[in-house]
Amino acid sequence: MQKKRYPRTLSIGANNRVVALSDTEVGKLFPASWEMEMKKEQSQLIYSNGINDLVVKFIRLDYDDAAASNMIVLERLYPVDFRAYELEKRELWFDVFLDELQQLHRAGFVHRDLQRPDDRPGMPYDNIFLTPKGIRLIDVGISIRADEVEERLFKAYVQQELDELADFRHFFLNR
Repeated sequence: MQKKRYPRTLSIGANNRVVALSDTEVGKLFPASWEMEMKKEQSQLIYSNGINDLVVKFIRLDYDDAAASNMIVLERLYPVDFRAYELEKRELWFDVFLDELQQLHRAGFVHRDLQRPDDRPGMPYDNIFLTPKGIRLIDVGISIRADEVEERLFKAYVQQELDELADFRHFFLNR
């Protein structure tokens, strides 16, 4: 039996469905029992949005009647295929991405999900979007702020993210 399809679905992740609300907004749906996870993600979005524009913009919390789900409303991004652009332009976009990611790290924020583990569904860099305005990050569900963990653990998360970033750089510039 095929699962019921939800109208306006853009993607289905490991834990959430993202639906189009309009040309400028999407909703990330959360079951009612996931209210704590939704509020944590809201907090991480607001924090990272206050640092720079790398992470998708939080708009509001809302409720989707059709899905009977709570949702985080976010700006709608329109990803493009990086292979359509010259290497020089991709190098520039990557340099800006690196600067903005390091700015988040210095401000005490680490995304923690640049590269998906091999055992999770999806593409390796599903949370990194190239848009007409540059590289953006989505899905801060497992992100961490420095004030939430011990300093050594935060530094380890930053190093892991920088290692993933090196892998992404190779992928982004050599395909």
